[in-house]
Amino acid sequence: MSKFDYDVAVIGGGPGGYVAAIRAAQLNHKVAIIESTHLGGICLNWGCIPTKSLLTNAHVLDLIKNASKFGIKIPSYEVDWSKVIKRSRNISKRLNKGIEYLMKKNKIKYLPFRGELIDNHNIKLSDGNSISSNKIIIATGGRSKDIPAFKVDGEIIITSKEAMILEKIPENLVIVGAGAIGVEFAHLYNAFGSKVTLIEGLDRIVPNEDVEISKELEKLFKSRGIDVYTNTFVDNIQLNKASANVEIKGEKTIKADNVLMAVGVVGNIEKIGLEKVNINTTNGFIDVNEYMQTNIENIYAIGDVCGPPLLAHVASFEGVLASEHLSGKDVDKMTYDNIPACTYCEPEIASVGLTEAEAKEKGCRVKIGKFPFSALGKSLADGNREGFVKVIYDEKYGE
Repeated sequence: MSKFDYDVAVIGGGPGGYVAAIRAAQLNHKVAIIESTHLGGICLNWGCIPTKSLLTNAHVLDLIKNASKFGIKIPSYEVDWSKVIKRSRNISKRLNKGIEYLMKKNKIKYLPFRGELIDNHNIKLSDGNSISSNKIIIATGGRSKDIPAFKVDGEIIITSKEAMILEKIPENLVIVGAGAIGVEFAHLYNAFGSKVTLIEGLDRIVPNEDVEISKELEKLFKSRGIDVYTNTFVDNIQLNKASANVEIKGEKTIKADNVLMAVGVVGNIEKIGLEKVNINTTNGFIDVNEYMQTNIENIYAIGDVCGPPLLAHVASFEGVLASEHLSGKDVDKMTYDNIPACTYCEPEIASVGLTEAEAKEKGCRVKIGKFPFSALGKSLADGNREGFVKVIYDEKYGE
């Protein structure tokens, strides 16, 4: 009989944690998962899933607005914003219950508490009890990065979490940060009638994507009335009773009902006992090797708490790899050079592999294949002519 309560304990129940727990259980381990809020993590409860629900509503609204192009007259319509939000929240709740069922099905012990490492085998729970485990997987995820000068109050200055449950559609919305989160909310609220201003400190929006994608999306956003500022920073945010004045460096001051801070993500590394075990971190993320092990051999870390790429499917893949590695299976090292990514603005962005600039930096002799959607029959039939497909390949090998 094992001297530990569990073979594997997972701290965090997001798309990395619950997938890691299921894989460990499939490999005949006695498993516990520790999650203080809701199974499914940010992705299911406050990220990927509810955001896509809201964006589907925006798509339906856009179809209604442009119905006359399809020979359909809709003379009047109205938006019930509370129902839009409620639909999004109900979808998350339904999926959350589904993950609870998966835990039971796989005989995984669900402990609805906060977990904190006492040492490399023992975890203190927020109910005062503690458990022991032979192996531990940290999957505590990440959260929106703070800018100390602009404190989030959850009412006027908000994060993506509050942006999903606003009581009313803001007349004027300023979004600071034009990565995936920033541009998705820019599209969403623009579709619902907000005057959106998008501010990015780098020289282009969606800076992780190919340069041509950034240029195309900025052009399309501007054509829809979204103001886009790049190479630009916020000097000051002055809060009023129900709004804010956003002072943009070298530009005019903008009055906003809400200011959405979307400047990046940091790992949830605080108050989980890392310092007690001397687990190494860098720039707010846990350091791991190619098998997702920390510097403490029996403790692994997966998902956003380890740093970019901050994607749910990456966390799930890392979770499977960690569970298989701790089980003694022969696994390939984790690599990040061929991961698909997507951004659900309009048009949607999907990419995999190197951008043109990255390929050239690696010394590749690059060839480009490009096809505009404006010449594609399916796009014309759908009424979505914007965008293109771009293939970047190596001249010598065709890769």
